[in-house]
Amino acid sequence: MGSHRRPVGCVERLTAHCESSEKAAPDGVRKEDEMKGKTIAEIAPGDSAVFQKTLSESDVYLFAGVSGDQNPAHINEVYASGTRFKTRIAHGMLVASLISAALGTQLPGPGTIYLGQTLKFTAPAHIGDTVEAKVTVTALDPRKNIVTLETVCTNQDGKVLLEGTATVMPPK
Repeated sequence: MGSHRRPVGCVERLTAHCESSEKAAPDGVRKEDEMKGKTIAEIAPGDSAVFQKTLSESDVYLFAGVSGDQNPAHINEVYASGTRFKTRIAHGMLVASLISAALGTQLPGPGTIYLGQTLKFTAPAHIGDTVEAKVTVTALDPRKNIVTLETVCTNQDGKVLLEGTATVMPPK
């Protein structure tokens, strides 16, 4: 029986990166402080953030491979041409994942823990579409350190692709 082996140097590189990120920059700000999102005290209802991405054919194929969703509506043009959409469409969860990008990189930002998400899919996204994921704070629960946000993804024409509500725990 073979043993599981990790790539040589993988942990060492990660450890070296983590250690170097804790060193202070010339301006006195530690890099780890630059990678911290907003705390609940720094967030207010109405705050919003946007993450945009143009969906490529590679994005769709990579998502199919990672998720295991090999639905031909996403990866087979001949099959997809016979559907009501007439061409391949991006995975709905690929589009929804852009919400996670907005939450984890911008609002609240790095260190955010995703607790829940509701989604209503209203239109398909196509390869080549530029999708905008917008998150807007609707409620705060400082006692539980929970933020509720309205989530909406639209395409380059402003058409709503999905909408829902996210609950997250911002960093402390």
